[in-house]
Amino acid sequence: MRAIGKPFVSVPVSRRLSVRARSGRVSVGARRIGWSWRPVLGGLASAALLLAIAAAPAGAVTDYSGGAFQILAPGQEGNLPPNEFSTDQGRLYNKLTPLRGNVTRRKLEKNYVSEKFTEPGEPGETLEFTPLPGLEIWRDKYDIPHIFGGSRAEVMFGSGWVAAQDRGLLLRLGLGPAYAAALSIPGINAFELLLSGRSFTPSAQAVKFVEEQKHVLLEAGPEGEQVLEDLTNWAEGINAFEELLPEDERLPHVTVGDAIAGFAFIGSIFGNGGGQEVADSNFLAELEQKLGTSEGEKVYRDMRESNDPEAPVTTTEPFPYDQEPTGPEPGALVIDPGSMSASAVQAAQVTRASRRKASNFLVVGAGKTKAKHPLAVMGPQLGYFYPEIVMQGELRGGGIDAEGIIAPISPYVFIGRGSDFAWSLTSADNENVQQFLLKLCNPEDGTVTRESEYYEYEGACIKMSTFDAGTLGAAGGEPEHEVYFKESVYGPVSGTVTVKGAPYAIANDRTTRGREPAGELAFSALDSNKVHNPEQFFEAANKLETTFNMSYLDSENIAYFSTGRLPVLAPGTNPSLPTLGNGEYNWRGFLSQDQHPHAVDPASDLFLNWNNKPAPEWGAASDNFDYGPVHRVQLYTGFTNEMTEANDVSVMNKAATTDLRAVEDWPIIKQVLAHGTAPSTLAEEAVGVLNAWAEEGASLLGPNRPRAAGAAVMEAVWTPIAEAVLAPVLGEQLGEFASLSPPDNPRNSGGSSFGGGWYGYVSKDLRSELGQHVEGAYSREYCGNGNLEACSASLWAAIQQAIEPLAAQQGSDPSAWKGPKVRITFAPGLLPYTMRWTNRSTFQQVIEFTGHEEEGGGS
Repeated sequence: MRAIGKPFVSVPVSRRLSVRARSGRVSVGARRIGWSWRPVLGGLASAALLLAIAAAPAGAVTDYSGGAFQILAPGQEGNLPPNEFSTDQGRLYNKLTPLRGNVTRRKLEKNYVSEKFTEPGEPGETLEFTPLPGLEIWRDKYDIPHIFGGSRAEVMFGSGWVAAQDRGLLLRLGLGPAYAAALSIPGINAFELLLSGRSFTPSAQAVKFVEEQKHVLLEAGPEGEQVLEDLTNWAEGINAFEELLPEDERLPHVTVGDAIAGFAFIGSIFGNGGGQEVADSNFLAELEQKLGTSEGEKVYRDMRESNDPEAPVTTTEPFPYDQEPTGPEPGALVIDPGSMSASAVQAAQVTRASRRKASNFLVVGAGKTKAKHPLAVMGPQLGYFYPEIVMQGELRGGGIDAEGIIAPISPYVFIGRGSDFAWSLTSADNENVQQFLLKLCNPEDGTVTRESEYYEYEGACIKMSTFDAGTLGAAGGEPEHEVYFKESVYGPVSGTVTVKGAPYAIANDRTTRGREPAGELAFSALDSNKVHNPEQFFEAANKLETTFNMSYLDSENIAYFSTGRLPVLAPGTNPSLPTLGNGEYNWRGFLSQDQHPHAVDPASDLFLNWNNKPAPEWGAASDNFDYGPVHRVQLYTGFTNEMTEANDVSVMNKAATTDLRAVEDWPIIKQVLAHGTAPSTLAEEAVGVLNAWAEEGASLLGPNRPRAAGAAVMEAVWTPIAEAVLAPVLGEQLGEFASLSPPDNPRNSGGSSFGGGWYGYVSKDLRSELGQHVEGAYSREYCGNGNLEACSASLWAAIQQAIEPLAAQQGSDPSAWKGPKVRITFAPGLLPYTMRWTNRSTFQQVIEFTGHEEEGGGS
């Protein structure tokens, strides 16, 4: 077995090898390094160690961008000890935050770095040592690598070389856990393994499972063969760099299989959705037990909000998918309440904890811009880490022309720009994971227990297989141990439940499991300068099988596409509930390209997404309770018909420090409170402080700003208010619902807030109680059981109870209260640097294009 994933303490101190280019002289750095060279795969010629760098003839390509900027917090560096490049961009990032909605062109240029294409040897750049005569790597003043190759193979090799150099620490910690993600091992959070430094050593069976997925690329024809060659050359670049290091500091030999596993790793965090049907079914069962079958189902559908007509969308064109069924559901099962086994509960919790719904884009069409060219600010909210889980880079040569961010487990720029277009991603959470229930059986004597390894499928009683996944390292008092799991025709088995007393096993079927590298085809096309219009963008985006919202712009058009290998469910099933896994209700294929939400140049001249609903009639995945009438994307306001890049950044930057609850929910709560009486002077004064702060814009820039006491009050009262609204109906199930959909997603060190909470439930229910117009009203009024005065009294009582601890801690004057001082820190704690809290993308590009390449062009 391959030993991958050593603890933090064993990482090498420095991985930088540089060649300094000054006054036309080139010299190798002072450190003497042993070297042995072997042939490079993928068609690269064998080479001896070169102590001088030969010129790398990169083909010229026109840069059609106007303003092109980028930023990555905290910086490009990702090794130990931290250096000047570990926090240099974080300091710029931090300076933008207090500008809120007042970003000028000068401030934009000062607080972002360039994303313009470069040419080798531009002033101020440093030339790196490389072992190939046709490969040059130049570092700019932010240490961003600009990789130029005489061939595509050399560029891909260079991408791997830089991955080892800049993210060797991350690779050391993440390559092993990546296999856990590729296998979808129930109950193991691969991302948490990386953050904690806990090792996972894949077994021979696991390595074979991943390596065999190369066939997905070979079956894709020449494009897939090219990706396989790219991955091969990338892996050789990593291994070549590692050979320069002392043996005890090297990574294990990296393979194409590692790249395949790594791609699954990224998808498991940001690109999967669904797979919560059993936990949802348990919630439904509890409601039916409490309220009766009919009324329980109505309340359940209210809470699921799978197709709320008030939900903000990115495109207004309907794309029907995953709708609530209207007919019989013989293939949908409701489990017995409380029957989930301990392993099933743990697996559900781990799945929820491992996913992150983050990232945003604000794409403005030509009709709304001053220059009459589209522009955008966009990027992924990856969370704040050191080393950051992506790196910046420019890839040029052999038909490759791309700049942006590169995941160090893949050679490609996966968010960024080409010569005349740019693209970005946000997590879409579309349903690409579905849970099937397998009725257990015994082929010998008919007796069945929940420990049975046999299940009914297509009329036969068949046995589950056992998968030897690998070895999980010791941590937190838990010893090293082997990891095994049961597997069915539908995928890994995560536990058991009962349905009408009969035992069933839970199988988790992910559409991308076993075909991870297919999505690399999308990024290969985007990096290869093959996309120059929305139609070509759609073709490339449709190859991405994990679930993302993709944005696009060039000098004339803006476009949007929601990706994923999304299953067509069988008739008689329900996308919110587990499906009977006897073979009768298997998937009926996958959505075609045209069935995915997509659009070009909308009448609004805007594509806005902050993980909100893609389109009308697009159902929410089983783990998504956020497609209601209130969503953080509604904070993007202030667009005019004369937009500039600075204006677009201003809209984003203001929203990044604004409290969604105060803007969208508090005005309605305030109206309900007016129908009752404050229980105390303290409560009345606290509400007055919150009112004033909300009216001033609800800025969350820190506790020392005027009216910051309002933020302290909001932090204290929101969850009690939200619980008071739903408690009259949910009662004891309030906690169960909170485990599926927490009531709040407030400020935190992760920097992605207000992405999910009970904001929509509070808004819709209270508007109904006030007699206001509501589309898609709930089946009943929840707060006060529909009595407005009782509702008001319950909200006042919740406020009173919430603020009493504040008064005890900070005095009886609410205007003097201060909330906690929240700073952004970088997990897992290797970097002492911190930043002001803000709710914006970790990497961000700001870009417009003023020209367009003719068909057939390129470098």
